[in-house]
Amino acid sequence: MSVGVSCRVAVGADDVEACFRVRKEVFVVEQRVPEDVEYDAYDAGAVHVLAVRDDGLPLGAGRLLTGPAAAAKNGGDAEVGALGRLAVSKDARGLGIGAALVRTIEDAARARGLVAVDLHAQTHALGFYERLGYEVYGPEFQDAGIAHRAMRKTLG
Repeated sequence: MSVGVSCRVAVGADDVEACFRVRKEVFVVEQRVPEDVEYDAYDAGAVHVLAVRDDGLPLGAGRLLTGPAAAAKNGGDAEVGALGRLAVSKDARGLGIGAALVRTIEDAARARGLVAVDLHAQTHALGFYERLGYEVYGPEFQDAGIAHRAMRKTLG
């Protein structure tokens, strides 16, 4: 990852708001996902992660769902977390921030005793997740009008 950028589990309302700003920039503005689809009831109980530049500028975000929320996303397995809403600001892409966010989410999942992480990847991002050890399963599906595939990684 780029020097001068760090990833962490969001602490407090300011960090969570910074995560939401990155998500709005990437999903709502850039990809035209409706806001009422982007922000959902799962956000309140999620573990949010944030990538920030040393000067405090938020560059990336993601979330981990656990328990019943994750089970609702992954087919019913409460021991599997659900990674989602991974977003990196356009100007910060290609710097390793996305991979660092995924590792931070995986660490948070391990800390909570989860055995694997599932995600729903936009099809253009399949190679990114495959390089991080995720494997595709199930058919392609649409989410917010964007083609996705389900993926899973067993945590070691």
